[in-house]
Amino acid sequence: MAVLSKIRQRSALMIAVIALALFAFIIGDLFKSGSFNSTSKDVGSINGKDIAFEDFRIKVSNVEKSGQGITSTAAANRVWDQEVSIALLSSEFDKLGLRVGEKHILEVLKSDENIGKNPLFLNAAGIFDIAKFKEYFKSNPAQSQYLKDREKDAELNAKYQMYNTLIKAGIYTTESEGKLKYEMEANKVNFAYVAGLYSTIKDSDVKVTDTEIVDFMKKNEKKYKADESREVEYVLIEDKASAADENEVKSKVNGLLSGRVVYNQATGKNDSLPGFRNATNTIEFVNSNSDVPYDSTYIAKKDLPAVDADQLFNLAPGAVYGPYMFGKYYCISKSMGMKAGVNAKASHILISYEGTQVPNKKEKRTKEEAKAKAESILAQVTANPDSFLMLAFTNSDDSSAQQGGDLGYFGQNQMVKPFNDFVFSGGIGKVGLVETPFGFHIIKITDKQDGIRLATVAQKIEASEVTSDKVFTEATKFEMDATDKDFGKIAKDMKLTVAAPVTLKAMDEAFGPLGNQRSIVRWAFENDTKVGAVKRFEVANLGHVIARLKNVDKSGLVAVATARPYVEPILKNKKKAELIKAKMTGTSLEAIAKTAGTTVLQASGLTMENPVLTGVGQEPKVVGNAFALAANKLSAPIEGNAGVYVVKNISTVKAPAMKNHAPYVAKLKSQSASDVNRVIPALKSSAKIEDNRKQFNY
Repeated sequence: MAVLSKIRQRSALMIAVIALALFAFIIGDLFKSGSFNSTSKDVGSINGKDIAFEDFRIKVSNVEKSGQGITSTAAANRVWDQEVSIALLSSEFDKLGLRVGEKHILEVLKSDENIGKNPLFLNAAGIFDIAKFKEYFKSNPAQSQYLKDREKDAELNAKYQMYNTLIKAGIYTTESEGKLKYEMEANKVNFAYVAGLYSTIKDSDVKVTDTEIVDFMKKNEKKYKADESREVEYVLIEDKASAADENEVKSKVNGLLSGRVVYNQATGKNDSLPGFRNATNTIEFVNSNSDVPYDSTYIAKKDLPAVDADQLFNLAPGAVYGPYMFGKYYCISKSMGMKAGVNAKASHILISYEGTQVPNKKEKRTKEEAKAKAESILAQVTANPDSFLMLAFTNSDDSSAQQGGDLGYFGQNQMVKPFNDFVFSGGIGKVGLVETPFGFHIIKITDKQDGIRLATVAQKIEASEVTSDKVFTEATKFEMDATDKDFGKIAKDMKLTVAAPVTLKAMDEAFGPLGNQRSIVRWAFENDTKVGAVKRFEVANLGHVIARLKNVDKSGLVAVATARPYVEPILKNKKKAELIKAKMTGTSLEAIAKTAGTTVLQASGLTMENPVLTGVGQEPKVVGNAFALAANKLSAPIEGNAGVYVVKNISTVKAPAMKNHAPYVAKLKSQSASDVNRVIPALKSSAKIEDNRKQFNY
């Protein structure tokens, strides 16, 4: 039944072939001398410093060739981010006058194992030798460019290390800040309050318009800043098999079960051919009639299609089952026999030692110490088999320790040879000790699975040429009609569904639920594509997408549809706050509670470090106001996170004075340790960055 896995592989292969063809097409366009829409020779600029397209193209190409399986657009995005960061940091380095010498550069180069640990550059003692390093490149001029490139990167890294050190040194915490931290943790306030919660007013009673959301974003522009975006709606017309196509494949496969008569042109006579049931050479029959070739692998029951697993696994040798569906394939299968123990299940306890490639050793030990410990654990397991799980949990250096050493099911040769040989040669319940390059394993064989070998004729159900032509005609008609008529109405008339609009940025790859459809994104951002423009795209393995540019947003803000889930609750709460405040009238808490239709509540021992109101949550503004009030004084209404509050201070308890706030200074220092990571985002937010990539064929 391994043919089923072959079906999966075949499907993946076809996708890969199509994707490769599309990728080649994209790459071909990418490296044309010009660009489809370019008005600039530069791919962008950072604070007035231009990034030449040709240099950028070469770097993108190098990333693509790195073997990471990255797309051209993803590579362009990665290189762009690097270029922006390098340009911004280099500018800062120049302002500070940072310089690095040969010593700094060599230290950075040595930190690369390919250089620092390279045998070519080590002396007899195994230590990096600068003289050997220099001599190698002097004797190999062909490698000089590689060294220059590496030295350039190393110089930049060395400067960054210096810059990073300066930033860290500039981040300090004062005694006064430590004192404030102490007081925020230790000062306490007791107060009474009235709360008018936002949840008491229905959301449906408060409306928020798109204009209000835009106005809010404009007031908080940095938070909601965004690149230009385009909104595209679309119709998907799938190129899939029709009922007639499916019936044709089913009829063909059904016909293979029994013998049939075929006219022989060579002899001019009819030949009687055996069917699948009586074929004398089953393998040849499968390879002649199946879309997926014969596979001799034995497969366990758990890996068979769930619906048909029982019938397939219990087939007698030579018996036939089917037809049945597996994915998009219509299948018939014949049993070629069973094999015992094709899969095994085992648990193990790994005791590693220094020198093995095991990342999370529980303790350091020599090989001899590891062997002694493994033998001791084996003796415990032999004496008490039920102790295996706990011993694995407390002693194993493998990640499977959390599962009591359980490795699940695995097939032949999936484990290293000594481990594999022990498990597949032993019976269920056998326990033993095996050594591998990872260390010593105490192994317990817990189960085995038999497998069946199936010869399967599988024919794919896919759209016929006639069906694909009909789909193409329908898609083309829709594109033509929708070009100058109402997109939604045409879709409705043709019984098609207009999908929810997709908001795109110029360098996006994904197109909503359809995944990577870079060609649609590029089209949406072409200068010639105006609002209302319609275009049809053929999408591999899907069919035809007819897209319409619905909207262009050059506001520099996040799209309203994207921002609404975040901004709408804020604006609704502001409107609710006004309604609640209008009810909160009176000169005492009791009077205010009465007009607001609620009760007076008490809060005791709250601090600014943990300003949590019971049943409500964090309310720092409320607690802060309580601290600011004199005893028995009433606050004005306070707009908090969950509602509107009026507070009356009962008492404030100040913590005892401390002469030394060092513990609190240290606590603040640890909290600010990561502040250095905010440098690049801060530089980006204040920089003038011009991105012209959409003008080029990315």
